[in-house]
Amino acid sequence: MHSIPSQAIRPLSLSSSSSTSLYLRSISSTFSISPYFNLQSPVFAAISRRLRRSTLRSCSSITAKPSSEIRRNRTNNDEPDSKLRALRDLFSKPNIGIDAYIIPSQDAHQSEFIAECYMRRAYISGFTGSAGTAVVTNDKAALWTDGRYFLQAEKQLNSSWTLMRAGNHGVPTPSEWLADILAPGGVVGIDPFLFSADAAEDLKETISRKNHKLVYLYDYNLVDAIWKDSRSKPPRGPIRVHDLRYAGLDVASKLASLRSELKEAGSSAIIISMLDEIAWLLNLRGSDVPNSPVMYAYLLVELDGAKLFVDDCKVTSEVMDHLKTAGVELRPYDSIISAIENLAEKGANLWLDTSSINAAIANAYRSACDKYFIRLGNKRKGKSKTSETSNSQVGPTGVYKSSPISMAKAIKNYAELEGMRNSHLRDAAALAQFWFWLEQEILNGVKLTEVEVADKLLEFRKKQDGFVDTSFDTISASGANGAIIHYKPEPSDCSVVDANKLFLLDSGAQYVDGTTDITRTVHFGEPTARQKECFTRVLQGHIALDQAVFPQDTPGFVLDAFARSSLWKIGLDYRHGTGHGVGAALNVHEGPQSISFRFGNMTGLHNGMIVSNEPGYYEDHSFGIRIENLLIVKDANTPNHFGGIGYLGFEKLTFVPIQTKLVDITLLSASEVNWLNDYHSQVWEKVSPLLEGSASEWLWNNTQPLVKS
Repeated sequence: MHSIPSQAIRPLSLSSSSSTSLYLRSISSTFSISPYFNLQSPVFAAISRRLRRSTLRSCSSITAKPSSEIRRNRTNNDEPDSKLRALRDLFSKPNIGIDAYIIPSQDAHQSEFIAECYMRRAYISGFTGSAGTAVVTNDKAALWTDGRYFLQAEKQLNSSWTLMRAGNHGVPTPSEWLADILAPGGVVGIDPFLFSADAAEDLKETISRKNHKLVYLYDYNLVDAIWKDSRSKPPRGPIRVHDLRYAGLDVASKLASLRSELKEAGSSAIIISMLDEIAWLLNLRGSDVPNSPVMYAYLLVELDGAKLFVDDCKVTSEVMDHLKTAGVELRPYDSIISAIENLAEKGANLWLDTSSINAAIANAYRSACDKYFIRLGNKRKGKSKTSETSNSQVGPTGVYKSSPISMAKAIKNYAELEGMRNSHLRDAAALAQFWFWLEQEILNGVKLTEVEVADKLLEFRKKQDGFVDTSFDTISASGANGAIIHYKPEPSDCSVVDANKLFLLDSGAQYVDGTTDITRTVHFGEPTARQKECFTRVLQGHIALDQAVFPQDTPGFVLDAFARSSLWKIGLDYRHGTGHGVGAALNVHEGPQSISFRFGNMTGLHNGMIVSNEPGYYEDHSFGIRIENLLIVKDANTPNHFGGIGYLGFEKLTFVPIQTKLVDITLLSASEVNWLNDYHSQVWEKVSPLLEGSASEWLWNNTQPLVKS
């Protein structure tokens, strides 16, 4: 799947608490970057201060730019937007009193993929892409999104909305735009549960420069108020235990290591809100979010216990026993704010990752701390100066640091890597069966829609052992639809797969032991010379990144140019990142690592991380090309170790043929031809034992070597 705006394994044995402590401790301090990327330099310090919040989990990660030419949705183009009118009617209600309201994409956990009942931005705007921010004032409505969604937003937004294009030269961010257009003394309202503490603080700071005010609307979400009964109910699917043979480390060991991190940081508790971090730490998986095996919950870990805030109807007896064994108690999901306030009242020092913890929680803790010290001050009245001084350091204090879970989860252990390898081979077998079927259907003149093709792929995957779900909505895109980077075909609005056009298929699956994500672009007829050249240059970028060797701790943005260089040589490029992190039987997109042109992410790559390699090229209203494999970051065996540091490279996880019909072999070097032939040799060797009959014959035919004359 394409890369998103964002944010290792030494051969460690992760069977003990001490090894996991080392594993977790890495995130608590600044990583040492190779000598070429010195984080202590003034330049990088300035960049870090300015961009540290532009991560996968921040609502403010989308840079807004406008579109001067927008192709409007043909339907309802000139009809008044009743949803906007109803929303604006609420602005002047008692206890609200705002001039603008911001609706982000996220839920209360800063998730990328969310349950249907939390898709507020999609409901109010009609734009269904996973990334975007809607801003509504009394007379304007604007939607910001990035280059992956420009064409989709053009189709879905009606004439009441202005599309603001991220990445184009021009206009301000949402907060800057609001600061400029509101009348002096304007009031901007947000639901504080839907913004990270960092994002809310950034917003407050920006609009205050023009004397505007930010208010938190705690009582209810304004979109929910107009959505009413048509809004779906919160998910209540059962939670399941993630087997230790796939997790590789038990919960007690993970919690013990986390508590050692708390002591070292001077904190007595940590609040965790990222759903995949909770699932990883507790070895649990859920079904609350489509495509992501997580459950809606908060986790509070203290030095002497832990509490999981979750709807208990989701907790089976097996899960209850699992949690009791690990010393985890259950609490109602909606009681998290009162629990945070109680911590402050007890004088607890709370660890908060303000890039992910929502503003409601962070503000509740700060307010409760203020109340604590007010009470403490009243109690001290009448005491001697000496006694007051001796107790001056008593009281709760926030410990504001990055989550120690993020890096620990990103650096896969042996069991997690084995599960990923095994699930990818089963997935490859399903894809081989699927591609054989599709080619035969197209050859026989069968008319298939993009939705029918995606549904058939799901049938093949469901037959594989351990299949759970898709890992994202399949992008099945024929011809011009392939240029819509995050295209989602709908039964009522999709194309027939055209044998004479490029077909792009980006898909993935969740298995009990791993998560897959693969893109292939094919042509069922005769591609044009232009299509072959573009495809080949994308392939060259894919090969260049796959073969990269680089110093340990190198940030992913340094590698991004490897994948673009061949396209750049003829003045082409693409508007998405080149690689994202991938979870092990978890979210298909995970941080903190990425490979992207967005240089704000200084996270170094580490042995054991998993990233995607997915360069592409897209011609609007014509075609799209993307080639994607998943890679494991691994130690590279270099003859030298300049500076006394190690070097890293990649191991392939994905083994599905790349269509050679689309390759212009005259553009490839001998080493690039060798890479492709060697890759196809590995595909045959690893996947053919899982196939038989026609699918095996298809795999053989599509892994034959190319010969460069």
